[in-house]
Amino acid sequence: MGNQPGIGETLYLGIDGGGTKCRAVLVDENNQVLGVGNGGPSNPYHGVARALESIVNATDNALRSAGLTPEDKSRVVAGLGLAGVNLPSLFKIVDQWEHPYKAQYLTTDLHIACIAAHEQDNGAVIVSGTGSCGFAHVDGQSLTLGAHGFPCGDVGSGAWIGLECIKAVLLDSDGLGPATALTELVSEQLQARGIMIVERLNGAKSSDYAKLAPIVFAAAEEGDEVALSIIRGGADYLTDVARKLWALNPPRMSMLGGVSTRIVDWMDADIASRMSDPLNQPEFGAVHFARSSYASEVVAVAQ
Repeated sequence: MGNQPGIGETLYLGIDGGGTKCRAVLVDENNQVLGVGNGGPSNPYHGVARALESIVNATDNALRSAGLTPEDKSRVVAGLGLAGVNLPSLFKIVDQWEHPYKAQYLTTDLHIACIAAHEQDNGAVIVSGTGSCGFAHVDGQSLTLGAHGFPCGDVGSGAWIGLECIKAVLLDSDGLGPATALTELVSEQLQARGIMIVERLNGAKSSDYAKLAPIVFAAAEEGDEVALSIIRGGADYLTDVARKLWALNPPRMSMLGGVSTRIVDWMDADIASRMSDPLNQPEFGAVHFARSSYASEVVAVAQ
């Protein structure tokens, strides 16, 4: 994509790793984009080996996009912002991974998203994608809300909306819950009814449930009471998250994730109106994190 870097020049890589996909951007010492790449699911909570494989694949794809080879990973200073590493045990595993990079610096996907959204350390973000969570960083103090993972938490996320949809459809199928248009919509999408839905979703991942979110929004917009209850419940939760984050007085707040553009319309109007568009993509926050972490380490070694 960009100009070829000089021989031996240090390259900086930003990785944004979530439950559905992994995105990578490669830049040179002047912060010029050289290449981008994608990989598969990279939340280690759902499998460490798969997450690490996705990270390497995204890296190699970014290198190829830049006209480089996978062997050039040894020139790369990598910043990894991953979902799931807010759990100390997973952070330790990934942080101690025998990575192929010149240097690696690990943090959460929330941290890099916040840096990128505001192009500064201070700010707040609410993520509503496959999963959901809130994060604020103000004057050195951080607050994380949610980030409990599916199915334990992630209220207001695509996966949560999909799971609530399935619960409601199964209750309707048994005549134990209110009738809902979701029953027919799920039948069409999954080609299954009743107990066959359970069989179809055996072993399903959070990303599989998230694929059902669009039909819940569609049913809610048509006035289906069950769908409305699900969407309003998720939106109310995210509104509460936003109010708690605003209490820290961040300079800006942004909504991120594939579900955010739809669910923000269901949140309290005073909260929705205060949201600011993100200034950059999370992978660029990971580049910033890699560059600043590496510079600090170089200075520390020199002293």
